[in-house]
Amino acid sequence: MATWNKFNQFAEDLCKGVHQLHAAGHTLKIYLSNTAPDATADLVKADLAEIAGGNGYTATGADTQNDMTETAGTATVTAVDIVWTAAGGSIGPFRYAVAYNDTPAGDPLIGWYDYGSSITVLDTETFTVDFGASWFTVA
Repeated sequence: MATWNKFNQFAEDLCKGVHQLHAAGHTLKIYLSNTAPDATADLVKADLAEIAGGNGYTATGADTQNDMTETAGTATVTAVDIVWTAAGGSIGPFRYAVAYNDTPAGDPLIGWYDYGSSITVLDTETFTVDFGASWFTVA
């Protein structure tokens, strides 16, 4: 299973009101990278390379269709699983699925999934970013 990690800047950005994580708020996206994220140094999407678009993968990634609920002081962010299907060639290699906010200027980074090793999705195969019942919580 992939490991979820957050960028340090995300905590500061939350406190400064950069992110609106609810459904009618900002568009959160996932893109694929084969470059190791740096939790401290990477602040915005331009700081962390994306794989090339094509063969079923669209550059800039895919919309998570995020939403947020709050219960007893804990906010839970949810998302709809993202599925990419390779068509006409392969997608990758990539190791990281990186989340960013596509709405504010600069595209601030949120976090990333680390799949442990590079993945190449071969023609006709699929790759799913599975968010489970909840993507992440803020308490």
